[in-house]
Order: sequence, then C-alpha cells, then structure tokens
Amino acid sequence: MKLKKSHLALIALVVIVVAAILIVPQLNKTKKILIGATVPPHGNILEAVKEDLKKEGFELEIKVLTDYVTGNPATAAGDLQANYFQHGPYLAQYNESVSEKERLVGAIGVHYEPFGLYAGSKKALDELAEGDHIAIPNDPTNGARALFLLQDAGIIKLKDGLTPQTGATVLDIVENAKNIAIDELNAELIPAALQDVAYAVINGNYATGAGLSPKDDALFLEPSDGEAGKTYTNFIVVKPENENADFVKALKKVLFTQKTYDFILNSPEFKGGVIPVFTVSGK
Repeated sequence: MKLKKSHLALIALVVIVVAAILIVPQLNKTKKILIGATVPPHGNILEAVKEDLKKEGFELEIKVLTDYVTGNPATAAGDLQANYFQHGPYLAQYNESVSEKERLVGAIGVHYEPFGLYAGSKKALDELAEGDHIAIPNDPTNGARALFLLQDAGIIKLKDGLTPQTGATVLDIVENAKNIAIDELNAELIPAALQDVAYAVINGNYATGAGLSPKDDALFLEPSDGEAGKTYTNFIVVKPENENADFVKALKKVLFTQKTYDFILNSPEFKGGVIPVFTVSGK
C-alpha cells in the first residue's frame, strides 16, 4: 500500500522532532568537574573563569580547602577531579611520600605567590634582638623556602650547597648571630600567631587571606623575577591519566587569557601578592 505524500511528510516531521528532542539536550549538556582549591587566591581565580568554562562544556564546582593536607589524597582517590593550592616542590614531596598509584602531576602552571617576612611584635627588621622568635611553616617544602628567605634577609646562614630542590631544615643553620628561635607552625595558623612571635614568614595566600599586602606589608619579600618564581609556580594538579583530559584542555584555554592575566595582577583582594607565570599570545 502506497502512503500519501502528506503521510510521508508527517512521518518525516515526527522523525525530525524526535531527533531534535534527543539531540538538543546532549548538545546543551555540560559535564561537572569538582576542583579543590584554597581561598584566596586559587579559588578566586577559578571562580573568575567559571562562565568561560561553561561555554567550553564544563560546569565547575569549587570545594574550598582549608589546609594543605587533604587536597592531594582526595584527588588521588578520585573524590576531586583536580586541585589547585600547591607549588611544584610541595607536589614533588607529596609524590615521594605515597605509592605510585597515588601520585599526581602538575598539569597547568598558573601563578606564583612570593613569600614574605612580616612584622609580629616587632615592627621593623632593625628591631631584631637576641633570642627573638620567628614563625615559619612546618611542612618540609615551605619550611625550607622560609629558611632560604631568612638567609636572603641576612638573619641566618645555611650550609653551603643547599637549594630549594635539595631542601633545608633548621638543622642546616650554621650561623645564627642573634640566636633566633625558629617556631615551626601549620602554615594556615601563622597569621593568627603574629603577636606571639617577633616576625613570621607567611605563604602568600594566607597573608592575603589575613588582610596583609605582600607588596606593602612584608618587611622582606622574595623577588618575583628570581629563582623562587620559577621554582614555586602553583599548579592545577590531576591524576596522571587526566593530564590531557578534555576538562584540563578547557581549563588551560580559559585560564591562559588576557582576562585571567589581568584579573590575577589587578585583583584588589590579592594585594599584589599573586603573579601570573603564563604568557598570553600576542603579548
């Protein structure tokens, strides 16, 4: 039996409508990704690219990390697709402490945060006195970084031959003219302990989070164009099998833009303590 042309047209129309109903939601569907980040500045930077990332097909959810301990295990376990809170030496130290299946990779280098030496009960470096206490972070990589900063400031001297890559501990101090006491504390607790010590070395993100301006308030600051800037780049970190995943490519695309570059440099919340390490095409 032959179908009338009108019937054929109606069938064709139904097929087109059904196909549209099935296909359009798939085209509009975004994939969710969960990234753990400290605030500021990491979470703020991710927040700034949320809408751009949605245009690339990914809906970003940010889980705020309040310490340096939980982000890597959660990423290795798959509870987070990525994390953004750490520099290269910290990641290397973590990878050395875990099994191969728990190791992670730095997929996108985004920014650098200069360490600073801040006033506690003493307001200037020329007030440094015999037996004063200086607080530094107690994790191995940031503790070593703090010791190199104190050496650059002329307060202590470390053994010859040590570098950020080799690390350093308080046992490597060979000169300490004023017998300074080094108090090793959790990095996130140091800003609250400022009045309990003469001075403190504070991570850039915790300094800005406490209302301090690295550019204006630090008594001594790492030079952003020196070796520290290259060594302590902060990365978006993922499992090795995700290093070239579509969501990582999309993140890199939306992060490495003039918009993000300007946001990092000019955000009043960062107070000059966050420096982008990527270059923008055409700059």
